[in-house]
Amino acid sequence: MSTLVGLDLAGRRVVVVGAGSVGGRRVRTFVEDGARVVVVDPAARDDVRRMASHGDLELVERPVREEDLDGAWFVVAATDDAETNRRVAAWCEERRTWCVDASDASAGTARVAAQSTHDDLRIGVVTTGTPDPRRTVAVRDALGAHVESGQVDLRRHRAGTGRVVLVGSGPGAPGLVTTAGREALATADVVVTDRLGATWLLDHLPDDVEVVNVGKSPTNHPVPQAEINRLLVEHARAGRTVVRFKGGDPYVFGRGGEEVHACRAAGVEVDVVPGITSAFSVPALAGIPVTQRGVATSVLVTSGHAGADPAMTGALAAGATVVLLMAVSALPGICAAALEQGVPSDLPVAAVEQGSTAHERVTRATLATAAGVFAAAGVRPPAVVVLGRVAAEGFLDDPVCATSAGPASDDG
Repeated sequence: MSTLVGLDLAGRRVVVVGAGSVGGRRVRTFVEDGARVVVVDPAARDDVRRMASHGDLELVERPVREEDLDGAWFVVAATDDAETNRRVAAWCEERRTWCVDASDASAGTARVAAQSTHDDLRIGVVTTGTPDPRRTVAVRDALGAHVESGQVDLRRHRAGTGRVVLVGSGPGAPGLVTTAGREALATADVVVTDRLGATWLLDHLPDDVEVVNVGKSPTNHPVPQAEINRLLVEHARAGRTVVRFKGGDPYVFGRGGEEVHACRAAGVEVDVVPGITSAFSVPALAGIPVTQRGVATSVLVTSGHAGADPAMTGALAAGATVVLLMAVSALPGICAAALEQGVPSDLPVAAVEQGSTAHERVTRATLATAAGVFAAAGVRPPAVVVLGRVAAEGFLDDPVCATSAGPASDDG
């Protein structure tokens, strides 16, 4: 019977002999774990060569020698030659170094588990009989999916130091909550939640998880930011894991920076799980690309509270897309100021209400008509407002947008 053991290989020498399909996969895992990886192979795969060129590992391009195992904590023999793998395994046996023989598990002294990682929890599956990789991977994937679903209670059961995790829950649609966000929520003893975002997930929490609603609306801020900061610190100091559940992304007009600062100033451990910001996701779901090659090559995201400042009007004049958050009530003044500063009156404007949800609605106008059109339509928060050519009705159906001049690629 095998004993499952988690090995800490960070900073330790790991030798992989053979960089084919099997060895190549192992190499990437060890590099991600922070090991000092040495690959020995006279004909390594291109992806392994590229990793070596970046300094991620050391590549020795020749047949393996026994001295290659000097100082190794862990060895994987994964060549296409079973005899070479057996010889490497025998050298490791003499040196009392753990070794995986990829061609014959019974000849080695270790097996690499099919693994998945979930925050500080790692799931590993191995067989104790005849190796069956597809079977172990299937079990690993099923277990991992169950954990990622957020249905597993991941709270710590031993008393320890409390911490705060700021989780961005995206604009609200179920599929736009990150896996890391769901997993963090499953660790919570206390959830301090906003009014917007994927709040429906809170219905799935265990009954003894304390949920504190500190949500705000445009004219109603019942819990001041200083009080929110105090709650986070107080619960964490009591040894609890506190999830600050925020709509969108914590660092995009979410006051996440203030909350992180408050925690650090109080000596409380704090982490951030980024979320999908509504500034980009909501327009995208409504068919509005905030950038388009040859049409809008930059985008400015700003708050309605800033008004029509020079940065915004300058960006519009330069052909950029402007995305406004929290701007419904301020929009008439913003449009009027932009018109006064020379922004074209026929510039397209779109408002997307309750983006990503079943109640999503898109209302379109121009800079000159937006105030009246949106008022008549009863546009209300939460809404994302987009100004720019990309906001025009049927923009993506216009053949001009697909053939506009511009650089061949924006990748870089």
